[in-house]
Amino acid sequence: MKFQLIFPKWNKLPGQTTFNLPPHGATVFAATIPSDVEVEFIDENLEEMRYDDNVDFVGISMLLTTQVKRGWAIADEYRKRGKKVIFGGISTMLHAEETLLHADSVFLGEAEGHIEQVFNDFKKNQLKQIYNHMNDLPAIETVGPARRSILNRDLYYHKGVQMVDLFHASRGCKYSCYPCAVSYLGGRKFRPRPIDRVIEELETIDNNRLFIVDNSLAQDTEWEKELFKAMIPMKKKWCSHTIEDKPEILDLAAQAGAWYVYQAVFDTSDYIKERVKRYHDYGIGVEGTILLGLDDQTEDDIKRLIDFLLEIDLDLAEFTVLAPFPHTKAYDDLRKQNRIFDNDWNHYNAGQVVYHPKHMSAERLQELYQYAWDTFYKDETQEEKMFKLLKKIVSREIEDGTFRKRRQDLSGMSFGKQVARNI
Repeated sequence: MKFQLIFPKWNKLPGQTTFNLPPHGATVFAATIPSDVEVEFIDENLEEMRYDDNVDFVGISMLLTTQVKRGWAIADEYRKRGKKVIFGGISTMLHAEETLLHADSVFLGEAEGHIEQVFNDFKKNQLKQIYNHMNDLPAIETVGPARRSILNRDLYYHKGVQMVDLFHASRGCKYSCYPCAVSYLGGRKFRPRPIDRVIEELETIDNNRLFIVDNSLAQDTEWEKELFKAMIPMKKKWCSHTIEDKPEILDLAAQAGAWYVYQAVFDTSDYIKERVKRYHDYGIGVEGTILLGLDDQTEDDIKRLIDFLLEIDLDLAEFTVLAPFPHTKAYDDLRKQNRIFDNDWNHYNAGQVVYHPKHMSAERLQELYQYAWDTFYKDETQEEKMFKLLKKIVSREIEDGTFRKRRQDLSGMSFGKQVARNI
């Protein structure tokens, strides 16, 4: 039996550095598929669709809301050709009712322990319309290594540098942030993987550079410390969302290969300034994540925030506007207040204003979003700042003997060799 798994393309935001990371959700899902099923994977961001391949069953994995309309179109085409299509992934869960209009089946929830039944039903021609396991989470101990063998590794390079591999050490989140859907998707419980299972998976990843995609590692101090201690001998270099800024944690993280962290910058307080400094004191870079358009922000607040970013020595900054995704409090509030004016899911990319802000027009917020990018990167482009971060990590790799030459890109000298030359 041959199963074709597809990751739909989406339109990237204009003006930003464009690169494609290996899809994580698809590889985690693929690991749960029965071993007698042959899996063919297509990342449409990097490959052309192959509708005429000889496959028995089609799966579409959707991560982003901006993928859903393209995913539906792909499914419609396969179903015209008589193929059964099942959807899964985060955005399938957020848009389940609409997605079901384009699907033979939708899978909701985490896949471990549940996918064998789906394939058995398919073989018996008894595929159910909905497999809802959102309230039936698997034991975290059962989560094994992702099936990265489905990926065409040659596709995931940017200017000759292999992109980071995505990896998760935990699931769930005990926090419930205003614009976030994690509480709906996986509940408000932190579910850390056992350290031995984490190391088991890390040992399967040949790439030295990782993005740990957990919502937040700063949820259980003792587990966080044990994680970093276990990672030290592996000499991986990694970025992640927030970690705790306690000295012991930062020291262990630096020893474990922390490259940079994402830090939400929500005000101009000394707390934020000192937190960024503490990361830097341990040699850990910081990419600020800045959300614009909240109801407590005026135009002057946004301008002051942007000025503040230039003062605190961020290595990178990523600006977004509030996107009211379904099943978030932001969506519920704005919908009740009749403030959402754009319901085209292609525009829910965190770079396009789709609602009426409280203290300014939508048009003005859009202008301020662009002003933020232009102002922060006026002296150095985003790619130039990324290059500087990469230089630091290459220096460390050379020191500890883990640096490997990257392939040449078509333009001549690879990005990696350029970095090495400039160390």
